[in-house]
Amino acid sequence: MARRILLLGPPGAGKGTQAALIANALHVPHISTGDMLRAAVAEGSDLGSQVESVMAAGDLVSDSLVVAIVDERLAKEDARCGYLLDGFPRTLGQAEALNDLVIDAIGTVVVLDVASEVVVQRLLKRAEEEGRSDDNEETIRRRLEVYEADTSPLVNFYGAAVLTVDGVGAVDDVLSRIMIALAKS
Repeated sequence: MARRILLLGPPGAGKGTQAALIANALHVPHISTGDMLRAAVAEGSDLGSQVESVMAAGDLVSDSLVVAIVDERLAKEDARCGYLLDGFPRTLGQAEALNDLVIDAIGTVVVLDVASEVVVQRLLKRAEEEGRSDDNEETIRRRLEVYEADTSPLVNFYGAAVLTVDGVGAVDDVLSRIMIALAKS
């Protein structure tokens, strides 16, 4: 059975870390729009130039641009038996576009629940350790506002498919909670 999973949570909730671990455990590709967009910026492509200033400001890249990137990725052979989406959809418009793209709807939505102040501290620490200029406190708080306004409404959109998991704790503990929730779904 193909597993089509969406991982949601505020920036800094640990989505990227957990997505890679979950995808590995379930033998499905980890599809991260953030990774795809950062790669475009690093390559200096036209797409990268378009999204670099948007990302630096903590805003979301346009729905049409992200939908096109995801559509291209989901068409690849390895995604036919399932996938884990990380960072997409982030808006109701993207969720509706995703429904138009895929024959089989998202079956499970895992929401990592992490308090805003925990997120701020995690991202400030990451910025210090990795030298990420996009993770200053002002930008982090802006990204949290954008998440609350644009992404958190997806919980209602996906309704019964949503599993909320405590995203605070050791990586292995959070993964264990996610895998238990998925096994029960």
